Amino acid sequence: MMNFVLLSSLAISLVAGAIVRSPNAEPYDGYQVLRVKTGHHLKAVKEKLSTLSFEKWNHDIDRYIDICLPPDQVGAFEALGLDYHTMHENLGQSIDSESRKDCFSKRQNGDNSWYDSYHDYNDHIKLFEGFQKGFSNQSEIISSGTSYEGRDIYGLHLWGAGGKGKPAVIYHGTVHAREWITTPVVEYITEQLITGYTGGDALVTSLLDSYDFYIIPIVNPDGFVYTQTNERLWRKNRQPGPGNSTCFGRDINRNWEFGWNSNPRGASNDPCSETYQGEAASDTPENKGLDTLVRKLRDTVGIKLYIDWHSYGQYILSPYGYNETLYAPELGKWTKAASMLSQTIRDSSDAKTTFTFGPSGATLYTTTGAAPDHVYSIGGADFSYTIELRDTGNFGFILPPDQILGAAKEQWEGQKVLLSLLEEKFFDGQGPAM
Repeated sequence: MMNFVLLSSLAISLVAGAIVRSPNAEPYDGYQVLRVKTGHHLKAVKEKLSTLSFEKWNHDIDRYIDICLPPDQVGAFEALGLDYHTMHENLGQSIDSESRKDCFSKRQNGDNSWYDSYHDYNDHIKLFEGFQKGFSNQSEIISSGTSYEGRDIYGLHLWGAGGKGKPAVIYHGTVHAREWITTPVVEYITEQLITGYTGGDALVTSLLDSYDFYIIPIVNPDGFVYTQTNERLWRKNRQPGPGNSTCFGRDINRNWEFGWNSNPRGASNDPCSETYQGEAASDTPENKGLDTLVRKLRDTVGIKLYIDWHSYGQYILSPYGYNETLYAPELGKWTKAASMLSQTIRDSSDAKTTFTFGPSGATLYTTTGAAPDHVYSIGGADFSYTIELRDTGNFGFILPPDQILGAAKEQWEGQKVLLSLLEEKFFDGQGPAM
């Protein structure tokens, strides 16, 4: 119990620390975010939209296109007569609201006030340091290297009875910088593992005694900091483009070795594109460090589960992403586990949050050089998923702070079930060990 009290008391000072005050809401004043229905009229919709200047948010264009429209384009858009609904009437106001929810009350044991707000990058580091100090005999701060701008890609390694060396569970958060919700969700799961173990929870004890957890909450620290200081909707890392290009950033989740550059629909070779894959596989320092850790765990303890946390859309996606018609031999068990995970999330959520599941390329869209494909095919993971968090399009990347805790709680309930399903006996019909 002493560790639990220490963990909570260390977090008190963080709650009273810096809350993100976005310096970049004003540039988006008057911008609208709109969901445009495509369906069977995709070609016609794209032709009409080609007359406008806007930023495209999503890639699931077979059903709809989410666009960020500047004020001077709104009238021209309305004249197109398209079928749409408004996600953000004024994106600048939404960004400002996202960043201004105060949370200064002292945090007590079991208090979730950290999850009432989005936080400054440095406070995220302090939170993980507090977690480690509160679980010091069974955890260690780890690093998967440094970012392009020299920031440490920090994480936490947790283990249970018997010491280190069990099969690995790996969580990656904030791969895409603007997907802020992924960071607190991964932090909440980390906290529940620690407090559950120190508090004697039987299921959590069993999980930590069976697996070592390697949790990296912010894979893309440079991009994340940039979203807090310069451009809220930045996606990539902050690596300069090649040659004379004036564009910055590579998409870390199109930069993994397996499947890289294997399908022209899966990424872009344009340095200005949001899905720019880089000049070569793993040519981002972030990816090199992450891949080194993956291969090390593969060769030492093996990887049981990998999850790449993203937003938005509410999907649970398994390999393959690089080929929409190629299915892995493990797809049956992955789909069965994803179905249970989806059902648990829905049943545990007051909002009855529904997650769609299936192989990535066939269920959502083609992605080459993506982490789950690589960690399965190269890293040998038994289970490998992308989880796209809330929501399905009311708010998109600018998810209000009052949804953070709900999003985190439903994922923790889902992880408890998913982690209990990892043993092969469940897929032999004997049921999960609950």
